This record gives sequence, C-alpha cells and structure tokens, in this order.
Amino acid sequence: MSVSSLSSLSSLEEEMPRTRRRNAIKLNAFEEYNDMQFRARFRVSKETVLFLESQFGSSLKPLTKSNRAIQPVDQILITLRFYATGSYQRVIGDIFHIEQPTVHRIVHKVTAKIAAMKSLYINMPTSDEFVDIANGFYGIAAFPRVVGAVDCTHIKILSPGGAQSEVYRNRKGYFSLNVQMVCDANLRIRNVIARWPGSVHDSTIFNDSPLCAQLERGDFGNMVILGDSGYPCRPYLLTPILNTQTPAEEAYNRSQISTRNPIERLFGVLKRRFPSLQNGMGLKIKNIPPVIVACAVLHNVAIIRQDNLQEAEDSLPYVEEEPTVQSIDRDTNQNFLVRSMIINTHFSH
Repeated sequence: MSVSSLSSLSSLEEEMPRTRRRNAIKLNAFEEYNDMQFRARFRVSKETVLFLESQFGSSLKPLTKSNRAIQPVDQILITLRFYATGSYQRVIGDIFHIEQPTVHRIVHKVTAKIAAMKSLYINMPTSDEFVDIANGFYGIAAFPRVVGAVDCTHIKILSPGGAQSEVYRNRKGYFSLNVQMVCDANLRIRNVIARWPGSVHDSTIFNDSPLCAQLERGDFGNMVILGDSGYPCRPYLLTPILNTQTPAEEAYNRSQISTRNPIERLFGVLKRRFPSLQNGMGLKIKNIPPVIVACAVLHNVAIIRQDNLQEAEDSLPYVEEEPTVQSIDRDTNQNFLVRSMIINTHFSH
C-alpha cells in the first residue's frame, strides 16, 4: 500500500475502531498550535487560512448542521496538510480523525476552489508593470528589458500503467509531469503549464504554449524573457551562448545566468513550501495538475501577503535540473539578432 495514495486507507485508519473515529473530537489547530507550529504544519499562516476562507469558504459550508460536519476552515486545513505532507493519510487522520473517502472528497473540492483563483493571481505582467519588472531583473546583474524567466521542473508521479506509461518517464528515469513556469525577480509566478508528460522536452512545451503565441505577436513589446540552453534562442527568448568567443559574450553569459536565477530559486521555494511537489503524489494523473496550479496560486498569495516560511532556506534543498542543450547555438538569422544587439550594446564595454 502506498502511503502517498489517496485511494487507500492508512494503517492507523485500519487499526482505529470505527466507533472511535466517529466519536473523536477534532483538533482546533488555531488554538493547539502557535504561529510557528501552525506554519510548519500547514505551510501558511493562520491569517492566510482565514483569508482563503473569506474568498471561497461559503461554497464549502456543509449542507447539514450535524455536529460531525466539517467546517470550511477545517476543509482548507485538511487540504493544506495534504500539500504539506506528500499526501500521507495517517498524518491527516491523526489531526482530524476523519475517514479516507472524506479526505479524498475534501482535497479535490478545495483544490478546485484554489486553482480557480489562477486568473486572479497568476498573470504575465501588463504594460503598466513592465518598468518595475524590468528594474527588478536589472538589479540582479544589469540585464536589460527582462519581463520574466522561464524553465521547467519535474513533479514526481506514480507510474500510470498501460501502453502510454513510458511517455511519463523522464530522462532521469522516474515518472513525472514536466511543468513550465515563468516568474519575476521577486519569485512571483507569472505563468504555469502543468499538463505535459515527463519525457516531453522543455522547448516543446514552450513552443506549444499560449505564452509563446503572445510573444510571437509582440504582446510584450521589446521586452524579453530568459531561458537556459534547453530553449532555442529567439528575439523574445534569450539564452546563453554555448561557446563564447569574446569578453562581451562572456559578460553576457554571466549576466544572463544570474538574471534567470530567480526561476531556479522559485522551484526550490515552491517545493520546500509544499513538499508534495518534491516527494511526489499518488493521485490519478488527471487530478495532479489542479494540485500543482493550486500550490502555485497559494505561493503567490503568500508572497502578496508577505507570508514567509522561516525555515525555507534550510530544508529540502532543490537540485537544479540540467537542461537538454539545443544543438544549434549560432546563426545569422533574426532569432539571434536581439541577443547580438544586447551583447554589443550592454556588454561590450
């Protein structure tokens, strides 16, 4: 039995008599834990939980007035505990003394509510934000006109089985979803795509994305995004030079790599806040993307509310994934003109 599966009971639940579970008194987490203990268990502050309840709690209210009905705030806590533990059922059962089918229903219902907030909290910068976003990136290593950094990260899943299962096995050998994100210099997520199998290349995900179409249309003016060498160089997507030949190109590479570092930091912070994204989830594949999106929304909510985890820098270190390098580096076509111009204008001194 997988401890990370929502489809099976934990050993604790199997051993606990049904009468005990039925009559158990649920823990009042707000009173039981101080602020630090609460954050450690639910990954956000008490105030942020109450904020979430104010946003969609009315839609979670139980239909009956039974004294065993689970209130909206507890449903949110159950879901947060799921994100925080990699879906260990016995931990959730210990705290709330509820049965697995109820946990299953609550997690998916609350996840859908949080994920539905995506359009409010995850958006590419508007023209009014361009200057502030670009200044944030410029302050890192003097790279101009940057509106975002893009990269992909793998979220572990169980083998889906069947004839198509191998498409989910990534080049590291485990099953995953390959998730693309764009962030700004403050680690705020600006774009997320969470539906591609682990074997799909980063550049394929980008080329198929609505974001690529927006950039092709010129929706962001002369602003650019930065990517690693797993992406093709474009007028709007600037990548490192694989084989530098001049001091200006070396300076460009140093600045480019430092300036896109926020996306690597983001993946570390996101997976430390919600360890289920690091450890993997034993859900059906169709149910995993909403959880990823919900965690991304919660990350941005936490940034806006300045809800920081004190231990974030010291636990669950994130290991940067090496990109699969694009085979073409230099060319004279228009895909490289913007990169060459920035090298000559800003890094040739």
